[in-house]
Amino acid sequence: GLVAGMSFNEIMGLFGQYFIENRYMTLTVVLMLPVIGLLERYGLRERAEAIVRRARAATAGRVLIFYTAVRQVSIAFGVNIGGHAAMVRPLVSPMAEGAAHARHGTLPQKTTESIRAHAAAAENVGNFFGEDTIFAVGAVLLIRGTLQAQGQDVGLWAISLWGIPTALVAFGCLVWRARALDRRIARDTAAAPKPGKTP
Repeated sequence: GLVAGMSFNEIMGLFGQYFIENRYMTLTVVLMLPVIGLLERYGLRERAEAIVRRARAATAGRVLIFYTAVRQVSIAFGVNIGGHAAMVRPLVSPMAEGAAHARHGTLPQKTTESIRAHAAAAENVGNFFGEDTIFAVGAVLLIRGTLQAQGQDVGLWAISLWGIPTALVAFGCLVWRARALDRRIARDTAAAPKPGKTP
């Protein structure tokens, strides 16, 4: 705004105007954060971790694969059930960490951080590539607008249909990465010094 020659007051006025016009979108985010915070304070992360520890076949990679599949399918039908603040931090990441902890014992800090990073990546793959398969979301409209600006008249259905193989390839890449993560966790925990033993 300043580069465009607008005054500070004009910029702040636009912020307020767009907030009021789009409050139905921003209010859900603003209201969601305290709710997630309260749930976390009263043990949401611990409960999620405890639940997944009971599943003997669960691994960190399998938890992430399952979440990404559910995320892609749900958003392809226009149902937004995820998000970094609403699902990944309070549920998906603790569940993946709990699965790794149940299988391998105490995890090195580096491994825990890697699991969290992969959980965030799982959300991105599920969300970004899944939403490109439905024509009613902003991403597909943005793609169409960009192509039209370049002189390419492409229909929304065509973009959505071509989004399906892209989403499948992205999901396949995530499956490969999740399996590699499970192998790396096993390797890192085997190489980590055991408690009470000197390295």
